[in-house]
Amino acid sequence: MSSRYRHEYKYLTDSVQEAILLIRAEGLMARDPHAGETGSYLVRSLYFDDPEDGCLWENENGTDLRTKFRLRYYGTDSTSVCLEKKQKIHGMTAKESCPLSGQECILLTEGKIPEDVSGMPEQKQRMFLEMRLKGLEPKVIVTYERIPFIYPGGNVRVTFDRNISSSGETGRFLQGDYAVRPVLAQGTGVLEVKWDEVLPLHIKEAMGLDTLIWTAFSKYGMCRTYHL
Repeated sequence: MSSRYRHEYKYLTDSVQEAILLIRAEGLMARDPHAGETGSYLVRSLYFDDPEDGCLWENENGTDLRTKFRLRYYGTDSTSVCLEKKQKIHGMTAKESCPLSGQECILLTEGKIPEDVSGMPEQKQRMFLEMRLKGLEPKVIVTYERIPFIYPGGNVRVTFDRNISSSGETGRFLQGDYAVRPVLAQGTGVLEVKWDEVLPLHIKEAMGLDTLIWTAFSKYGMCRTYHL
């Protein structure tokens, strides 16, 4: 699956701001049905980089265009893992995603990229080839709780990410029992707002985006800081 470039803005919030904005979001938007009865889910991502940490330094320098590869699954279900390629340019993002087999997941967590791609979908072949050419290897696990909202006008997605943590135990990614370390002060979270062409004005105003502090916060960059 591939997607076109979308706007993506991020804001750091404290616990009071988050509580207020959650109430406002509830009144404006629908909960993402993937969140289930609790209204939230756990996100687990294993990020890759080259031996010289090129992705990390591109991120630190705000390079356009920059690319990240990661494995991702939700909650405790590591039987359903996707390989994702995320690109960012001029504050806009695009993401490609393809499902992986159990054996492919194991190989990637071991730092091995499949060489025999015959018979694979073309998109997966391209992604594996790019990873192999760049010499990518697993670097860090990023874990957090996400509370997601959606709004059809403008294809808006608003998410509240909390309890962001880092782990260097990349080999235990699929088991999910790795040790974690918080990377933000207690109560601090990240509000992310994504949309296609136009962000509806009533959402922008109700969420008070003009009064929040925009940030170039990168979960990958912050989590790598704790494990360099």
